[in-house]
Amino acid sequence: MFNRKLIALNHHQPKNFNPEVENEFRSMIVWLEDQKVRHYKIEDRAGLRNIESSDWPKALENYVQELGCPYPISERLALIDWMLGYAVRLDYGDEAEKYRSTKPLTLGSSDAGKVPQGGASSNPLDALDFEDPDFKAGVTSLAMMLQIPPYHDHLEQLKAICIVVKEKLSKESLDRAEKESQGEQTTIDSINLGFDTGDYIINEAAKILRLLHIRDLRELQSSINQAIVAVQTVYRQS
Repeated sequence: MFNRKLIALNHHQPKNFNPEVENEFRSMIVWLEDQKVRHYKIEDRAGLRNIESSDWPKALENYVQELGCPYPISERLALIDWMLGYAVRLDYGDEAEKYRSTKPLTLGSSDAGKVPQGGASSNPLDALDFEDPDFKAGVTSLAMMLQIPPYHDHLEQLKAICIVVKEKLSKESLDRAEKESQGEQTTIDSINLGFDTGDYIINEAAKILRLLHIRDLRELQSSINQAIVAVQTVYRQS
């Protein structure tokens, strides 16, 4: 699950790590701190290094809070994924010049020293190395900014980022959100559900679903209006 990031970090056993095994999870945290993160001074790492101690979870909690990790220690997979991404960013920063001087293979090339088939590509995306640690770190950072849950495959996570950006941050979406914010605001308390389930939480959830349904109907009506205007324009021009 974390194979690619561990390979990027030059871990000695990238394919065998299992965060569900307590000893492996704790040892990985210690390895990351000792080899990559180095947040603590050496003499201050005793709490983390003592992985057999009953106080280790508290030491881990303090550690990740100091690093600014957004996940609690109870969410182990999310936490270790964030830690690995954070370590990749730091590792790249330590040797930025080395990575900048490395030229990735372009699509269609048979090896690093040959020109791509069909000549040089004019698409700058063809020159990207999607396995580069800096690229992976960038995807992780974007996902955190957009509050997208972590995922072991950074390319699949990038697809999720594209969907969120298209649906939430496109010019059309922002214009629509601005218009909606200027309109009359509806609160959940003002919604008349029309029935009572006998459970307050279920009632509130049903109100939210009704609001979402109303929003979808409004968007559908807007699309219909746009289609009518487009047809009328074509009719006038014909």
